[in-house]
Amino acid sequence: MSEREHLDFDDYGEKWFSDDASFEEDLKHVWGRRWSVSSEVGKLRAVLLRRPGKEIENMTDPAAWRWGAVMDPERARAQHDAFAEIYRKAGAEVFYVEEQREDRPNALFMRDNVLGTPEGAILCRQATRFRRGEERAVAATLGRIGCPIVRTVSGRGVFEGACGMWVDRQTIILGTGVRSNEEGVRQVEETLRYMGVTDILRFQIPWGHAHLDGLMNIVDRKKALIFPWQTPYDVIKPLVDRGFSIIEAPSIEEVKRGAAVNLVALEPGVVVLPSGNPETRKALEKGGVEVIETDVTEILKGYGSLHCMSAFLDRDEI
Repeated sequence: MSEREHLDFDDYGEKWFSDDASFEEDLKHVWGRRWSVSSEVGKLRAVLLRRPGKEIENMTDPAAWRWGAVMDPERARAQHDAFAEIYRKAGAEVFYVEEQREDRPNALFMRDNVLGTPEGAILCRQATRFRRGEERAVAATLGRIGCPIVRTVSGRGVFEGACGMWVDRQTIILGTGVRSNEEGVRQVEETLRYMGVTDILRFQIPWGHAHLDGLMNIVDRKKALIFPWQTPYDVIKPLVDRGFSIIEAPSIEEVKRGAAVNLVALEPGVVVLPSGNPETRKALEKGGVEVIETDVTEILKGYGSLHCMSAFLDRDEI
């Protein structure tokens, strides 16, 4: 009689059963920490940056990279370091993309490469040819630090992380325009709906602007700073209906030249603002928001600022 004939048929059949915990619930157990973002103002716990490297040293034609002028490398690095230190003092862990292509000077604007979600990072696909390739180094870094990549925008889709802005765990603003097309937004929306996001507010980014964060930003649990002349009613009205107070940036010059709206919240009601924007600071403080300033005048030559440089990887939920 064969060995098989001696087996009891009760031993057959699958005895390993799947666990019903969600991916989000498993983050700390499987991926080492929470890696969750569903807010622009929840206390910042982890952020991904690219300290300007060799890629900014050999630029001869800034307009070819959509810059206003050539940066002084050491001054740009010093300003970036001071900004990163503000994050550390606020209790955030700062991760860096250490390796990057030397022909990608815009790589310091890390937000464009990553959109943080409740379950890890969406790896974005840049709209412009001269920025594609940055994401390969970003993906390697996310893998090294243990942050899950829940989707890579692919196919004909293009989407940059600065075209997404969280309102709360169920609500996000997604923008279409020169840097994000309908297919890219569709892919991002599909992924977020799997995570329980129910409300998508669509923002048609106007001509002459790349991203949402130059036109609006969340600064407290129920407060938003907006550039009133180019922020759509159909985006702001749902925020007002949710109980938001709207702070209007009072100076066109500060918004356009000083990146006054391109700020970062460290926690609810505490923001880091690019220095040199006194009217915006006054409006924020009148609205009950604490303001910390930092000088990024050298980095502004690349037409990006604080929010552009910061890919949020972990924030407390609001």
